[in-house]
Amino acid sequence: MSGGAVTTDVLIVGGGPAGALLGYLLARRGLDVLVAEKQLTLEREFRGETIAAPSVVTLRKLGFGPALDQHGFLRTEGVTMRMEGRRVMHVDYRRFPIGTVPIDIPQPALIGIFTAAGQAYPGFDYQFGITFTKLVQQDGAVRGAWLRRRDGSTFEVRARIVVGADGRFSKVRHAAGLTADVQEMARDFLSFRLPRPPEWGLQAELVIDRDRHLVVLPTFPDSLRIGNNLPKRGLGALRKAGFDAFRADVMALDPRLAPVVREHLRSWDDTSFLEIFTAEVPQWSRDGLILIGDASHTCTPILGQGVNVAIQDAVCLAPVLAASLRADRHPVVTAAELTDFVTERRRHKAFVTRFQRIQESALATGSASGVLLRRARYRLLDALPVKYRLFDKVLNAPHSIDPVDLADDARTGPGVTTAERSTTTD
Repeated sequence: MSGGAVTTDVLIVGGGPAGALLGYLLARRGLDVLVAEKQLTLEREFRGETIAAPSVVTLRKLGFGPALDQHGFLRTEGVTMRMEGRRVMHVDYRRFPIGTVPIDIPQPALIGIFTAAGQAYPGFDYQFGITFTKLVQQDGAVRGAWLRRRDGSTFEVRARIVVGADGRFSKVRHAAGLTADVQEMARDFLSFRLPRPPEWGLQAELVIDRDRHLVVLPTFPDSLRIGNNLPKRGLGALRKAGFDAFRADVMALDPRLAPVVREHLRSWDDTSFLEIFTAEVPQWSRDGLILIGDASHTCTPILGQGVNVAIQDAVCLAPVLAASLRADRHPVVTAAELTDFVTERRRHKAFVTRFQRIQESALATGSASGVLLRRARYRLLDALPVKYRLFDKVLNAPHSIDPVDLADDARTGPGVTTAERSTTTD
């Protein structure tokens, strides 16, 4: 990468699930793609590893089913809500008409599956240790970016579209002058992992006591991923009270976890802090640039929708970019060509965010009357058949992916032979 600017069709900044999947889908369509990932390796801790049922369906239609099965994953068969020591609601994911359930698979493995599929195409280039520094702009349009290697050397990449897939604190978004309306939630999360007791099963649990709660998620292959809420900017006070007090509070919230908490949760080093907010970006695109995933619409952890929405972004965007680049009407992909994509994906994200905010408001209730009313509402909902229609609409919300496009991807996707690819068109 010396001797002048590198040229490619698409530069994707951020090699998480959305960036890696989009890179594969575009390379499969015959485009040149550079995915720039700032980390040196994928072997690091990720918080969101649950793939919602709609994305499981999508990935299997794209041909990733055999790779998922070969690696292995954990099925999440339902969720139970407990309030003040009483079970008030249970949702069995197996009863939804979508025909599958959410799965838990490590993000390094998922990204590895996408990049391995991408390596079958000469236009796919996924590089570690590459940091975004600034955009290349000309006549009001984005024409590429400057990137930096770990040794400090920099190089220019010229591209017809730059995709910012670099997360909730997106540097691409900031460099493009696209502002985010950040709305803080009332509480943040401290998360940790514990060995999964054999009797726990494959159910997620939401354990609530007034305005405090634990989110307990079965995690591949044999652990529990647990989120414990704390007041906004309350981490300092929590740490000042001491680790033993924190651990005692966790055990009091869910005594079933006491044995594994006592044995395996030993210090603050076993925990990870996550600031909870949503970020709404009024403008997702410019000529030559588009934002996806958390860079354009940060979700909260409620219902594990962040990875799901990002994957759907990638699958919806791929045919739009491919069509624009093939038409070759402009030097770069214009914002006007991305309008329909942005409108549809914004609608889906707004639907998810509305439900997340309703849930967060209910969970943050601490007054005696509020707690009683909340418990009564969820018990009533649990008793009504409408429960499954409501949660199906939220968890398995329809999206704008073209079934024909998915079929095309599956015919030329991972596991298809070279001869079969040569006879398949987009």
